[in-house]
Amino acid sequence: MREDFIKELGYKALDSRLKRISDRMSHDIRKLYKELDVDVEPNWYLVFMLLQKTDKVSISYIAEHLGYAHPSIVVIVKKMTEKGYLETLQDNKDKRKQIISLSEKAKTLIPKLEILWDSCEKAIFNIIGKDLSVLKYLDNIDFELQKTSFHNRFKQEYLNSIKQ
Repeated sequence: MREDFIKELGYKALDSRLKRISDRMSHDIRKLYKELDVDVEPNWYLVFMLLQKTDKVSISYIAEHLGYAHPSIVVIVKKMTEKGYLETLQDNKDKRKQIISLSEKAKTLIPKLEILWDSCEKAIFNIIGKDLSVLKYLDNIDFELQKTSFHNRFKQEYLNSIKQ
């Protein structure tokens, strides 16, 4: 087995390790979707699921409820709309706002997607077993970063180290 430098770095490369895991999973999800002729990107499932629950919402609402940056959601919504999975309307009250909803094409595909999402969840359980402690750690990281951004923490540590 080859040496794994990122793993060797431990917590110093936490962001790189999480990104690597995420990239591997997304790649494999994309690969299966392609094999099954499902023309959907892996990162769209959250938007599909949110719109199933809420029906019609603004881009800001999606960004806020997913914790994503507004520009990221704009890109996802644009791609999903181009593929015919979303419909967009102008808000009657605020013409600058777009109201997003699932198209009939998306609603027809949802049952197949739900089977895929359920299978993905089972595959994740196969990896982590029934030990969900990893989620507790991620919740804690999320909570701490909401209290104080990584930027501020990093900057403070840097300033402390150059004072010494």
